[in-house]
Amino acid sequence: MTGLIKNRLVFPGEPRMEPQELYQRLGRIIGSSPMSLDGVEPLYPGEMEWIGQASALISMVGDLGLSAETQVAVNGLHSPGRAVSYQKLLLILYKALAQVELHCPPSVQGSFIPAGSPHDAFEAVAKILRTAKKDVLIVDPYMDATVLNDFCTTAPEQVLLRLLTDEGAVRPDLEPAGRRWIAQHATRPIQIRFAPARALHDRAFIVDSAKAWTVTQSLKDLATRAHGEIVRADDIAQLKIPAYEDVWSKARPIV
Repeated sequence: MTGLIKNRLVFPGEPRMEPQELYQRLGRIIGSSPMSLDGVEPLYPGEMEWIGQASALISMVGDLGLSAETQVAVNGLHSPGRAVSYQKLLLILYKALAQVELHCPPSVQGSFIPAGSPHDAFEAVAKILRTAKKDVLIVDPYMDATVLNDFCTTAPEQVLLRLLTDEGAVRPDLEPAGRRWIAQHATRPIQIRFAPARALHDRAFIVDSAKAWTVTQSLKDLATRAHGEIVRADDIAQLKIPAYEDVWSKARPIV
């Protein structure tokens, strides 16, 4: 029987794994899935590796029904109807992801964002911004007006929004959007600064100088054409936060 002991999923004959880790691994295997598996040609080594990893992760959920479905789907990948079996395997992965998500902390749930899910992307970002008490530092080298138009209104009033972007990659609509924001939102202060070109390599949220999240894509593209992920960076927060604060202190104020 599968059980939950001290927030760990426990499986017969398997090592324990944190639900959060399994959830993230399932999201990443979905995100790295081949575009399609069809035709009658032999599977490539990379495709076989992905199938093996997907099957192993599904087995870690400990649901015998899902494991049986997986075996059928994998067996079907050796037949001319491969494309149908591949879609079934993807569906099983999403079912496994949903099951494990239920055992994750609320802060982790929804951190995997399927491609073509703009509302899910909005909710995932909004959930982070709503936790702020004093300020939020948003880091995105390719920032554009999307950050203001789509996301920043979800932060509580009086919370300072600090937008840090790369002067060599920033989109031209950000600065005028920022000035319009200031003219309209008296209770939602913002500051925008440009870091030197190529000084930023990640996308991140830092809330109240205490909590950090990393984002796999720029906000303007989050989950539009590819799967996205927002991950709480507890293990490296104490390194990331002072590093970004240092970049912020040296960046050029724009708004």
